[in-house]
Amino acid sequence: MLTNGLLAVAVFGTLTSTIYLLLVVAGVLRFKKKELQLRTAPAYMEPVSVLKAVHGLEPNLEENLESFFRQEHPAFELLFCARESSDPALQVAQRLAEKYPNVRTRILTCGQPPWTNAKLYSLERMRKEASYELLVISDSDVRVTPDYLREITRPFANSKVGMTTCMFRGVPAGGFWTELEALSYSVEMTAGVLVADMLEGMKFALGPTMVVRRDCVEALGGFGFMADYCADDYILGNRISESGMEVVLSHYAIDHMVFHHSFLASMRHQVRWMRSTRFSRPKGHLGTVLTFAMPFGVLGFFAGIVSGHVVLGAALLVAAFLNRMIQSIVAGYMVVRDTTALTRCWLYPLRDLMGAFLWLGSYLSAKIVWRGEIYRLAQGGLMLRECSPKSGTAEAKVRMEAS
Repeated sequence: MLTNGLLAVAVFGTLTSTIYLLLVVAGVLRFKKKELQLRTAPAYMEPVSVLKAVHGLEPNLEENLESFFRQEHPAFELLFCARESSDPALQVAQRLAEKYPNVRTRILTCGQPPWTNAKLYSLERMRKEASYELLVISDSDVRVTPDYLREITRPFANSKVGMTTCMFRGVPAGGFWTELEALSYSVEMTAGVLVADMLEGMKFALGPTMVVRRDCVEALGGFGFMADYCADDYILGNRISESGMEVVLSHYAIDHMVFHHSFLASMRHQVRWMRSTRFSRPKGHLGTVLTFAMPFGVLGFFAGIVSGHVVLGAALLVAAFLNRMIQSIVAGYMVVRDTTALTRCWLYPLRDLMGAFLWLGSYLSAKIVWRGEIYRLAQGGLMLRECSPKSGTAEAKVRMEAS
């Protein structure tokens, strides 16, 4: 009786994940139609300010930052900000500024942030110093091509557009676990964004790159209105959409570096991401369980064996595996052009199975570790600082990071 019930759950989950795959395919086809329009839209030739909040050294940091110095845009400035002038990331930025003297560059510090979200405090400092009306907010762990600024700013030729954002490819820095995490960026994230855009329009943004009109931010009182929140990208995009300005999903895809080499480091990072989504978009996050395919395929396979429905169980497992392979190719390769999503599409089903366990893990605690600080998330993604691991014992640090 129990096994038949589990088999029914597996069949139901297979149906919901298949429906989701069909939505992804529809979202991809819709995006491909819009892509040509976005690529051929009039260029926005006004000058832009690129804001880069940095904190410490990261793998490939110099290469990532240098890609922004090589932009083909006719007029832009780069602003870098960290807490202290001794931050090694600022030293890297300074070296690059000397290497590219023709690029207007400013190196700033903001001191110890009084805001819970330290990145936003750096952004606010740079916003006040920025010279131009269009602000490009970009993370330090992304790499771009020379046409990046030209392409992501195209929609701003339309005065009704207040913000653009773009999807990203996961680029593993080395190791099996980084490869799996990178696949989630290219496939899972892309699929979710395309479906959301198709069903309700862009009412959020993606943190690795956000481009926003300065007056839109100032109408909200600067970045300080979300100073204590984790998912600032979601909140900023949502507020701009609510203001009546359009949020546009760009056709351009950036490279997002993944450098969590160990299994534990990768899992902690992904659980943190999912916990943030759980508190920012609780209903949507809860429904995510119905989009996974492999957990239901595995459940159906074992329930089928135990209940005597071996053929049905095997069919459910094969269907789930093919489902995720198709999603990898359609979303990861056709949209963000990640060749790994094509050549190793057979690996994505494993990531999908892991994703279900990470989803469960997002409900086991409200705590996250971010930039060496421990926070408890509250309703809406509000971050409440608990303590710094540096101030406690090593045993306490391990215990808190594992929660």
